[in-house]
Amino acid sequence: MEGKMADLNGSLTNIVNFLVAAGGLGTAAMGLVDTSKVFCGGPSNFGFARVKIALEPFLTPLTKDSPAFGKTEILRTLKANWLNGVPKADQKAKAKSLIHLGLTKGSAPALARAAGVDPDKLESLAHKTATGKKVTQDEMNVLGQFDVVLSAVLDAAYERGDQIYRNASKFLAMGVSTVLGGAGGLIVFQGNSTYIALSVLTGLIATPLAPVAKDLASSLQAAVTAVSALKR
Repeated sequence: MEGKMADLNGSLTNIVNFLVAAGGLGTAAMGLVDTSKVFCGGPSNFGFARVKIALEPFLTPLTKDSPAFGKTEILRTLKANWLNGVPKADQKAKAKSLIHLGLTKGSAPALARAAGVDPDKLESLAHKTATGKKVTQDEMNVLGQFDVVLSAVLDAAYERGDQIYRNASKFLAMGVSTVLGGAGGLIVFQGNSTYIALSVLTGLIATPLAPVAKDLASSLQAAVTAVSALKR
């Protein structure tokens, strides 16, 4: 045990080994967090609440006029796409299409208020579309305004939701890597509180270090080699 502790010095080899090991620990922790998605979606559930809240004003009016595919069914579909990791552009397009599908004469006034557009013109457009009548340019312009606002709401909701998901996943992975690092320290450095604390610290930084650990180790080796060549 003493020999192992004595090997922990500041040599280039030990520093590179530390970076690679920490990166591997972080990668393993992220893998464990990702695997937990098998349990009802796991961390994939983070972030969707932001989408649900943002779309609430656009989905609530659809329940009354679209009982077969109203708010509950739309949210179920959108969440399935979210949990399955469907590309965000496709998720936004699906949400917009489903809201358009629920645009009727009855839901138009509430949808218009949610988007801040003329309710009378949007209601007239919905009625004419349903009856096959020709719509006016003003009505088409209102629909265009409605789409712009809805697209902006969807962009903000999905981007913010995705940010929450990514941050939550990284935080969970950091927690897992910290526990694994501490457990490894207890096994290898029994009774040495300093090395156990360093092991916990290694676990704490392992997750953010994982994506760059290999490149950082290679760069460090190249830098030392270059400096050594200048000394000769």
